Amino acid sequence: MSSEEKQGKSIVGSATRKKATARCRVIPGKGRVFFNGVPVELMPIEVARLKIMEPLLLLGRDRWSSIDAYIEVQGGGIMGQAEAARVALARALVRFTGDEELENLYRSYDRYMLAGDPRRTESEKWMRYSARRWRQKSYR
Repeated sequence: MSSEEKQGKSIVGSATRKKATARCRVIPGKGRVFFNGVPVELMPIEVARLKIMEPLLLLGRDRWSSIDAYIEVQGGGIMGQAEAARVALARALVRFTGDEELENLYRSYDRYMLAGDPRRTESEKWMRYSARRWRQKSYR
């Protein structure tokens, strides 16, 4: 691929986790990653920051330094957003690089990095406090 083609190349990856939906746009750049318009290095929650950075750390600093990623996430909680962003970033990187080895690396490291996690919350049932909990009886 020539440098002129790579200049205009932009790939979008999307993912969901629980109620969170993430879209990641990867373009050629200087190695910057933004999470909802804020640099990911400034995220106050370290576990969520490391979760988002996982695909980049596996990619390697030399390849990561030529890519910019813009991640937009809506809905859900902090960790649901972080996991949705992680999956969206991993999918976008695989499509951007077109590297089969990178896809195999992500799959062997954690299957859910590309496949996503299908688990959802169970709905609450009628006459119950939660999905499974029932009222206690004070007799018998």
